[in-house]
Amino acid sequence: MSITLPPNSKMLTSDFIFGVATAAFQIEGATTADNRLPSIWDTFCATPGKVKNQDNGEIACDHYHLWEQDVELIKSLGVDAYRLSIAWPRVMNEKGEANEAGLNFYRNLLKKLKAEGITVFVTLYHWDLPQHLEDKGGWLNRETAFQFEKYADLVTSEFAEWVDSWATFNEPFCAAIVSYELGIHAPGLTKPQYGRQAAHHILLAHGLSLPTIRKNAPHTPVGIVLNMNKSYPASEKTEDQFACLMRDTLDNQFFIEPLMKGQYPQILKTVAPHYLPAVLQEIWRSFHGKLIFLV
Repeated sequence: MSITLPPNSKMLTSDFIFGVATAAFQIEGATTADNRLPSIWDTFCATPGKVKNQDNGEIACDHYHLWEQDVELIKSLGVDAYRLSIAWPRVMNEKGEANEAGLNFYRNLLKKLKAEGITVFVTLYHWDLPQHLEDKGGWLNRETAFQFEKYADLVTSEFAEWVDSWATFNEPFCAAIVSYELGIHAPGLTKPQYGRQAAHHILLAHGLSLPTIRKNAPHTPVGIVLNMNKSYPASEKTEDQFACLMRDTLDNQFFIEPLMKGQYPQILKTVAPHYLPAVLQEIWRSFHGKLIFLV
């Protein structure tokens, strides 16, 4: 199959980056190799009725063992860049100490990618929280945000020289709302108040980690990846217009405003306060508006 682009397409400009992407749990396999800890997705997959056919990540694409071949596959595609994520359970033990075997896997992978001239985009969190942290409350526990900062410090200090761009979180809406409120993703919790509180602690973790990442990689862009959507009212009726506004507020503005303004949408205080998380005198407020990129 061939793809033809119009002559004025921005995709034909020299600064447009073509790339491919994965996430650690989707491809790595080797879920017990070299002291890797269980993640919430290992637990979720092993829970009857949660995943179709009870599929799991025990083998996946076996990237952990076939990574050199996979880099060659990426190179053969002729793309400019590769986006991957680091598996938190693979690089730290329960005491928060480095797991050298896990670090070596990523170190060798990143070195190979750079040697092949591939631009490297790394995501620190693509949903695979260590299970031992979930056992203590996961993203409902404020302490997890501080544990993430330690994890971010370890990874960015170890890999800074081979990474061209850092993202703290992939799609917080999924990691919080879909996972702690709707129960579709791991850990599969289903209480309405859980989703927004988990989201707040994820945003707090993002804010805590920004200075740390910039310290370790001062010349590398750092940002966050949101899954945005566009809502449309069903009609011109006032109630449909308002429903559309609320959908945009909960799906989009709930995440953008803390990042850019250091606050949650003010409309929620008036019409839907039950969607507001419990907020202490959070230091994430001091980091708002300081992203290099927002995807």
